[in-house]
Amino acid sequence: MSDEEHITRVQYQDKEIILIATAHVSKASAELVKEVIDREQPDSICVELDEDRYQNIKNPKEWSDTDLVEVIKEKKVGFMLANLVLGSYQKKLADQLGTDVGQEMLQGIQAAEETGAQLVLADRSIQTTFMRIWRKMTLKEKFELLLNLFFALDDEEENEITDEEIANLLQKDMLEGAMANMKEEFPKIGDILLCERDQHLANKIKHAPGKKVVAILGGGHVAGVKEEIFKEQNMQEITTVPAAGKTMKVIGWAIPIAIIVLILYGFTQSTQTGLEQILSWVLWNGTLAALFTAIMLGHPLSVLTAFVVAPISSLNPMLACGWFAGLMEAHIRKPKVEDVSNISNDIFSIKGLFHNRFLRTLLIVIMANIGSSLGTVIAGLDIIKSLF
Repeated sequence: MSDEEHITRVQYQDKEIILIATAHVSKASAELVKEVIDREQPDSICVELDEDRYQNIKNPKEWSDTDLVEVIKEKKVGFMLANLVLGSYQKKLADQLGTDVGQEMLQGIQAAEETGAQLVLADRSIQTTFMRIWRKMTLKEKFELLLNLFFALDDEEENEITDEEIANLLQKDMLEGAMANMKEEFPKIGDILLCERDQHLANKIKHAPGKKVVAILGGGHVAGVKEEIFKEQNMQEITTVPAAGKTMKVIGWAIPIAIIVLILYGFTQSTQTGLEQILSWVLWNGTLAALFTAIMLGHPLSVLTAFVVAPISSLNPMLACGWFAGLMEAHIRKPKVEDVSNISNDIFSIKGLFHNRFLRTLLIVIMANIGSSLGTVIAGLDIIKSLF
């Protein structure tokens, strides 16, 4: 690997900034990082990590201590699943290359500790990145994205990575690479994954302490960061998670209110009509939530929980039956250490998802909510039909 080919020097005011283009699963990238830092002796070393990923790289076995119940209670199921997909994608590549994930970042961290250079975590929070993507997508785009992710899981081909593919890793960001097949269909993903993070990285790098700064970046960021260093960035804008749209909030409350009003109106027609509408609401909501939980091979008590809770939670946008079904599943079938250890392999196959207790519980939360949502739509239409 040639220094000149993968090193970019930028003069910004009184700072000399050295950008190192790396592939996050390349052993040669780690060697290049060590070589450059030893030679340059920078005042600051910037790494393409946020606090969560920094802790994960420093403590790779931390996942084994993850409290799944707390994840569900804190409503972080979607974030954790996305994070696991990304981490597993990196590990899959690293295993084929006979190296470790983030070895070049670890080299930078270690060099900062040894030389006394200031370590700067320059990347935006991965949770903020995922939430900005999710909040900026339409309901139709979200549904299509979930379908794409689901059907992409059962690709178990273990083709060897070629030299050309390793070189390509230097031309794209790892997050971008993991979602490469979806960028064309979902343009917003590309903008938030790459362009916004270029801005964040550039801002952190050019404000790092000292007159000589080394920045360790995924290859796909170097060109954008070099350009952004000489621009002004609106950090508040790109680090803020957009609030949920007012339209969705209104719809979230309007639907249960309308259902309650329709059921009450049904009782004005006759007691039997009102009772039939309540029965329709309970059966459609409960049955579909329970069915979707059962499809994920949920424990019978998890299925029962979904059935009981769905008709109630569907009338309150602050609740979701999937949380309760997931909590029941996590309580009865506590994930084992081997489940956590096998996440990186199991997450990329349908068989693995069903077999792994940790992953299956996360998907039960999601699937129960989808079933309940379908039940709400069908029951609502059934109620309207019976009245009019």
